[in-house]
Amino acid sequence: MENKYTTKNFKETQKLGKELAKKILSMPPVSAAVVLGLQGELGSGKTSFAQGFAKGLKIKEKILSPTFVIMKRFKIPANSKFENFYHIDCYRLKNEKDILELGFKKIILNPKNIVAVEWPERIKGILPKNAILINFKFIDENKREIELINYGTT
Repeated sequence: MENKYTTKNFKETQKLGKELAKKILSMPPVSAAVVLGLQGELGSGKTSFAQGFAKGLKIKEKILSPTFVIMKRFKIPANSKFENFYHIDCYRLKNEKDILELGFKKIILNPKNIVAVEWPERIKGILPKNAILINFKFIDENKREIELINYGTT
């Protein structure tokens, strides 16, 4: 995969998420969770990307932004390496301690987990150094610029 993309609508953003999920599923085993940090302004495509990513993991449930519940866990069907997909939204967190109380450390240490964190800058002090950061930039009503940072170093 390249590192920089321009998508013209939410379906293309979802497709990009789906492609990344397939790449991650084909990776060799890892020693801790695969963590994605989805960063960008409101409406920049983070949740659309997460929806496509979940489809790439073969998750059938509807993926919505977990802004009010903060964290949702989904079972990854029929995969030998990964069991759980966690979708976390840190927008409403006051500090890093809030996410630690939800068991974040244990979640990111488990190599059977894939974790997507929206608003990762709010917990940057406890985000793993090898997290795949994905920047979302709002260009216009439909167009987004999406850049993968740290991809390939997990």
